[in-house]
Amino acid sequence: MVKLFQRRQNSLFGEILDWMLTPLLLLWAITFGLTWLVAEGIARVPFDRSLGQNAKALAQLVQSDERSVRFQLPQSAHEILHADDTDEVHYQVMGAKGEFLSGEANLPAPHDDEKLVTNELRMRDDVLRGTPIRVAYIWVRVKDPEARPALVQVAETLEKRSVLAHEIIQGVMLPLFVILPLAVLLVWLALARGIQPLNQLEDRIRKRKPDDMSPLDESVVPTEVLPLVSSINDLLTRLQDSISTQKRFLADAAHQLKTPLAGLRMQADLAQRTDASADDLKQSLKQIGRASMRATHTVNQLLALARAESSGAPVALQTCDLAALTMDVVKDSLPRAMERHIDLGFEGPDDTRALIQGNPTLLKEMVRNLIDNAINYTPSSQAKPGVVTARVSGAATSGWLLQVEDSGPGIPQAERERVFEPFYRALGTEADGSGLGLAIVLEIADKHRAKVSVGDAHPGDTPPGACFSVQFGAA
Repeated sequence: MVKLFQRRQNSLFGEILDWMLTPLLLLWAITFGLTWLVAEGIARVPFDRSLGQNAKALAQLVQSDERSVRFQLPQSAHEILHADDTDEVHYQVMGAKGEFLSGEANLPAPHDDEKLVTNELRMRDDVLRGTPIRVAYIWVRVKDPEARPALVQVAETLEKRSVLAHEIIQGVMLPLFVILPLAVLLVWLALARGIQPLNQLEDRIRKRKPDDMSPLDESVVPTEVLPLVSSINDLLTRLQDSISTQKRFLADAAHQLKTPLAGLRMQADLAQRTDASADDLKQSLKQIGRASMRATHTVNQLLALARAESSGAPVALQTCDLAALTMDVVKDSLPRAMERHIDLGFEGPDDTRALIQGNPTLLKEMVRNLIDNAINYTPSSQAKPGVVTARVSGAATSGWLLQVEDSGPGIPQAERERVFEPFYRALGTEADGSGLGLAIVLEIADKHRAKVSVGDAHPGDTPPGACFSVQFGAA
């Protein structure tokens, strides 16, 4: 549909106005055509009636006997037929043998295939010397039963009919020319009034402060706009939660980095004392090294978490072997486990590849954080070594299960949900860590549509140990 108003940018007001005015103009054009047809029909009726009466009057003047047909037009009748100053009136009378008796000899005859019925008035449209005419004709019965009936025709041009039709059309359509602009104006005003709540909503949104994330008032908007306002409120709520999470994350990250940096500064000050001995300097350098390693680890964990949370877009997946990835991480973690006297082992499927769709880099990061967390929180000594086991089990049809369990103190039921929060660390533990490892695990698992759970590794034992499970979906 051709639009009435062309714009560089789509406008809701303009779209509605187009869809309202375009049908209105189409209806006006259709009304004009229908009015023209109706006007022609109305204009034809009275003139056809008059034309038919003239034909009947002339038919009564036809006289016949068994030998001939006669017709004589009185002067008064002749004057009546030619009293019209607008249209030309013609008549014709044909005898029983088709002979011309009176009137216009060139007046067209009825169609040959027409059924001949006497004393019945009929009407037809025809042409006389290139001019359209309207013809009323009657077949008149004669006294000779074997003879053809006489024909009486009266015709006139269509000028009066056209004039009357134009007058009817003008009388009907001229008011419409006045009503149409008024209707357009009323539609414009009604639409402007109807769309005013949207303009008010726009003003309220524009006047809000940048930090105002409170929901919009849904009680003052129309029902049709309510779903849009509800969606905006939902977006504002999620945006506020996201901003709050980012602020909390930055605050916690600054707090976590503050401790090792403060330790670095303090140890540097101690090393610079004039009375510091070689042993004191060596101890300070050792503490500086530990603090720098802790700060580096925290920064790396922050980057890993940011990488796992970034963009919210799906990660690039490929077919990878979960068992092989877990074995590689276990091998990389063996030196650190041996340094802490921890028995680190791996259990996987025999002669079967644990194939899943995933991102190898992120999956390795997830396994590494689970194993590092188990090593950090598992008490161990040379006399009584701790045990950490990484296990891959399951099947392709039911889904593969990754488990990392340890012989540590376990996680109380009340804290099992909170351990996945960034920077949260269980009370009563002195293990090194940033509190970000399990948050990274949960984020990477969500990227792979896997479910993470935690429970006791050895229920009923003391200590029970902890078991982290990551369940992947079926292939």
